[in-house]
Amino acid sequence: MQLLMALNHPNIVRCTECFTHQSKLCIVMDWCSEGDLYSICQKRRGAPLPEDTLQDWLVQISLGLKHVHDRKILHRDIKSQNIFCSAGGLLKLGDFGVSKVLSSTWQLAATAVGTPYYLSPEICQNRKYNQKIIKGQYTPIPATRSKELRDLIDRMLTVNW
Repeated sequence: MQLLMALNHPNIVRCTECFTHQSKLCIVMDWCSEGDLYSICQKRRGAPLPEDTLQDWLVQISLGLKHVHDRKILHRDIKSQNIFCSAGGLLKLGDFGVSKVLSSTWQLAATAVGTPYYLSPEICQNRKYNQKIIKGQYTPIPATRSKELRDLIDRMLTVNW
């Protein structure tokens, strides 16, 4: 909770207070009235999102992650269920329950935590990890999307050895 309370950024779910009540931890956090990104996408039933929405979301998530990484924090469970949307479409990264604070930006983490479906290959191979992705393979982005967006996603998911 101390970690979450120390983060102050528009794209991070803000924790304003925490206390215990009847032996239970209570956390007072930002209200994200629109729910999580996973639920938002599920409600669309496969209907594609406008590209300008995708770009806006990418920027917002990137800004939140930059804030976290600038403070030497690994979230370790980034997924659509941990990205929340407040009124007006502001995205906020949340659920820092398995985060780790590193002693430096070059330190590698070695613990195996996170949602199993989203675990990195390094964790599955019981190897130290940072934010590399071993295979770098993904389903191609549809040609209906702009070349700029497809190229950006390709660069983001390209493995640098």
